[in-house]
Amino acid sequence: MKKRIGSYPRVRTEGGGRGVVSQAGGVLLVETVRRTGLDQAISAALAPWRRPRAVHGPGKILLDVVLAVALGGDCLADVGMLRAEPAVFGPVASDPTVSRLISTLSSGGQRVLTALRSARAEVRQHVRRLAGEAAPDAGGQVIVDIDGVLVLAHSEKQDAAATWKKTFGHHPLMGFVDHGRGGSGEPVVGLLRPGNAGSNTAADHSEATKLALAQLPKRLRRGRQTLIRTDSGGGTHEFVAWLAQRGRWLSYSVGMTITDAIHQAVLKVPASAWTPAVEADGEIRDGAWVAELAGDCLTGWPKGLRLIVLKERPHPGAQLRFTDAAGMRLTCFATNTADEAIATLELRHRQRARAEDRIRAARATGLRNLPLHDAAQNQIWLEIVQIALDLLAWMPVLALTGKARLWEPRRLRLRLFSTAAQLITTGRRRILRLAKHCPWTDVITEALERLHALPNPV
Repeated sequence: MKKRIGSYPRVRTEGGGRGVVSQAGGVLLVETVRRTGLDQAISAALAPWRRPRAVHGPGKILLDVVLAVALGGDCLADVGMLRAEPAVFGPVASDPTVSRLISTLSSGGQRVLTALRSARAEVRQHVRRLAGEAAPDAGGQVIVDIDGVLVLAHSEKQDAAATWKKTFGHHPLMGFVDHGRGGSGEPVVGLLRPGNAGSNTAADHSEATKLALAQLPKRLRRGRQTLIRTDSGGGTHEFVAWLAQRGRWLSYSVGMTITDAIHQAVLKVPASAWTPAVEADGEIRDGAWVAELAGDCLTGWPKGLRLIVLKERPHPGAQLRFTDAAGMRLTCFATNTADEAIATLELRHRQRARAEDRIRAARATGLRNLPLHDAAQNQIWLEIVQIALDLLAWMPVLALTGKARLWEPRRLRLRLFSTAAQLITTGRRRILRLAKHCPWTDVITEALERLHALPNPV
């Protein structure tokens, strides 16, 4: 008889180890901060709020919180994860110092937010120059997806209120640059709103669009090189009219609610006017057709607006709505893009679904909840979350290749950032020696080589 043993080896543990660094893969984010010049930009932006004889600069403190959030933290105290590894992350401020800085910045109001956003815009432009052909706007156009995000609150925080989904919390309006099928995306706006803020508030959509455009290079703010894409929350007369006034500089693709006028117009479309919808690879999409509407349903909307409707067979078991017709599910959107096939425009609008991936990544990067009480403090937290998401988008663009460039934050943390290493000091050099048997060691070392090859920021 063989003695049975467990499925896993029995390992004894003890403290007192030396020269071991956890979260060693976080050096990828540290090097991204350094090579993009984000540390210099944030430090310069927050210099007016540095206290006399302060040991830790406000820029370094804020970036430490950013790195903690990028590594998976969801509150200010998680900066302690960095404090435990000074060899990789440098000196880290205490928890009370971090809390005092957030209170100071939140009391600075719009001036602080403007400084942080200007610094991010400056670094974003530099990252695009470094990325070259890998930049999201290398093809001449950039797409910005604007969408609302429900963030639940489990305590009485300022501006927390009942939401339209019968939950309780906040309803920030977010905007993300779509990197396309070959990448992820980066945030360009985070507008904190109360939980009872409407999904189709035109003033908030206009403000979010302004903030998003301010994050883009000036060359993308003219000649319709920027496309604003929203769901039906943006399909209001006021917001579409606001976009139309900037029609010389902006393109838009906005979801629309199926009204009775649109429904009647769909019923009058002849069978010969329906065009098969297409997939991203150019193949015909089975069971889906598109058509462009005209007539009374366009009354009251800006000139140059094209109203395009998609009808498709619902999946088995799906319930039809009152606005559907002849057993087909109907969806509709409006755009000011002319001289383009309607099937191509419908595919472009349908790809707005990638914004849901960006929202999922944001929830996994500090947006699962807003950890502070005051609304002004939570707006600072929202800026921290956006900078963390910036790093998680910029690092793959600059350093990773192949499928690794598409990894979302959770996978980056599991495979790269959580890697442990041995710290070796030889002479005046510090070396992190990654485990040879780790399956992702080559990915990390090659990514660091690409980052080291980038020019130092001026």
